[in-house]
Amino acid sequence: MKKVLLGVFLLGLTTSITYAQEQNQEQEKEVSKYNKWSIELAAGVHKPTGQFAPGYYTQTPSFGQASLGVRYMFNNKFGLKLEGGYATIENDDSSLAFKTANYRGSLQGVANLGAILNFNDWTNTFGLLLHAGGGFSMNDYKEPLDLNNDNMLHIMGGITPQIKMTNNLVLTGDVSVIGNTRQYRTWDGTQLNTERGVNGFAVNTSIGITYYLGKAEKHADWYFEEQEFEDTVSDLEERLSKVETDLIDSDQDGVPDYLDREPNTMSGVAVDSKGIAVDLNKNGIPDEIENSLDQRYAKKGEGGILEGSNNGSLSIKDLLDKGYVNVYFKFNSTTPETYSLEAINYLIRYMEQNPSVNAELVGFADEIGGEAYNNTLSEKRAKKVYDILVASGVSANRLTSRGGGVDNSVDKTSSPARQLVRRVTFRIK
Repeated sequence: MKKVLLGVFLLGLTTSITYAQEQNQEQEKEVSKYNKWSIELAAGVHKPTGQFAPGYYTQTPSFGQASLGVRYMFNNKFGLKLEGGYATIENDDSSLAFKTANYRGSLQGVANLGAILNFNDWTNTFGLLLHAGGGFSMNDYKEPLDLNNDNMLHIMGGITPQIKMTNNLVLTGDVSVIGNTRQYRTWDGTQLNTERGVNGFAVNTSIGITYYLGKAEKHADWYFEEQEFEDTVSDLEERLSKVETDLIDSDQDGVPDYLDREPNTMSGVAVDSKGIAVDLNKNGIPDEIENSLDQRYAKKGEGGILEGSNNGSLSIKDLLDKGYVNVYFKFNSTTPETYSLEAINYLIRYMEQNPSVNAELVGFADEIGGEAYNNTLSEKRAKKVYDILVASGVSANRLTSRGGGVDNSVDKTSSPARQLVRRVTFRIK
């Protein structure tokens, strides 16, 4: 009978595991919120109580009980467990000698008290399961009499504290109470039971591990709908915030910053799909402003005047002195705009052709910001152009630089107008 019982339990256990694997394979294409299957192994001490013949008793507690189970959770609160157990029941040192092997198999309902009572409000590590059910059990009496097996039914219930070690592995404790019905002999097997009903009890205390099956990050034991909702909302907020950040277009060229490979394009010039100013001839000057620069910085014509001027009477010195040629800067910046480098190069060429002249560099700032700060900013802009000219070969003793402070000659509320006064101008001496 014992072999039959063991065979039935192993068959049931194998079937459950196989079914769990098949279910997991069928759900591979479907993303699950949490895993549902687990395997549970536990061992510890026990204490049979109830029916013993006079002179027979066990230690308190007695070592030698273990269990193996497979559990399936229908949701994060309720599930079923198929479990098999074994216990050796034998005499204390001062008892009459006896030895009985107890086998059991049970089907139990499981309630996840951690989810029901919202343990996640205060912990994500400690859990608690409640289980109860019944099944078939058997006493195999070995000593002092080799008797026929005592086949019984039992009911049981218990509580299982859990400590999560990893997402797949949990340390457990368990206290279970088992009551046998139709136990015709005492635990020692030497005497018939005179009582009927639930007439044999045992208390099991175990320590074990639970291993979760499945590919999801969490198991049903640790899945909390409220927490999942909060995590989803938090994730959506982060994604929305990223989208909002990505859509910022600092240089207002129509290409958001996260796609913009040139995030400081000057205002108003055409850009490609990557936010780079269109510059077909690759000279560093956006094509849209190149024509106006060609007119403004026209080539020297006959008689030392500039071609392209309205009356043909403006000299190169006049263009430099009267502010036709300037170096422009972005807001709160001391780095010249790329297209303004041509203006610096224009002064370099003029001073090379006229070695007797000197130049004064005067920096300006717009009205945004404090006066003292803007004075310093204007000085730094003039010094930046000074450094570029010296690095380009112009002798330092031919140059001076100073800050002109704030230029308040334009409408403070106009961004394009303020761009015109963020500059360095030249004075030819």
